[in-house]
Amino acid sequence: MVATLLIKNRMTTVTLKEIAQFRSQLSEDPLALKALDAIEDCEGDLEDAAMTLAIRVGQQPERANSEWLDALARKWRAVICQQEFRSNLQDGSIQEMMQHIRTMPTFPSILAAPVLMYVMKQGIDNFCEPFDSLK
Repeated sequence: MVATLLIKNRMTTVTLKEIAQFRSQLSEDPLALKALDAIEDCEGDLEDAAMTLAIRVGQQPERANSEWLDALARKWRAVICQQEFRSNLQDGSIQEMMQHIRTMPTFPSILAAPVLMYVMKQGIDNFCEPFDSLK
């Protein structure tokens, strides 16, 4: 039971170097830079940053931080795992995916950077495996 609690409460963190890599790719995107500032303010804790950003834009996350971000990422798995974007994400390039997300009015744009960072921390192939098995 203790192991289960630890897994459910674990947080996904990114380093300042990882934030800087995203920042360099998204230097022309003020909304993404705002999200990266929030991630930095949360000391790299993606779940806390995503929760804070979601509340700022009027969303009402009802789950624990780690569960909520994971659920949001899974909700967008079909978009994120499209083959045309996957190889770029595997190479650490996020610009095309960010541009694609901006065309989707139902995706909360302020959360795009934290979601993509979360997915990349999981590993693109790992994250997309359930989607691939449905094909």
